Amino acid sequence: MQEFEELKQKVAEIEAEVVKADGGNRAAGVRVRKGMQEIKQLCQKVRDRILQVRDQSAGPA
Repeated sequence: MQEFEELKQKVAEIEAEVVKADGGNRAAGVRVRKGMQEIKQLCQKVRDRILQVRDQSAGPA
């Protein structure tokens, strides 16, 4: 599932920034917050895709 792969990639991308932010780097904190917002949007895409797959596999009632 493409959406889930994008989500995993984004989490991996911001991992180093999280460590920097935890060390007190304020600019890294901004980058982490921005990345987390993008992750939130990607999570919604995954949820929507899962519902779409569920609905397609259920077929007509």
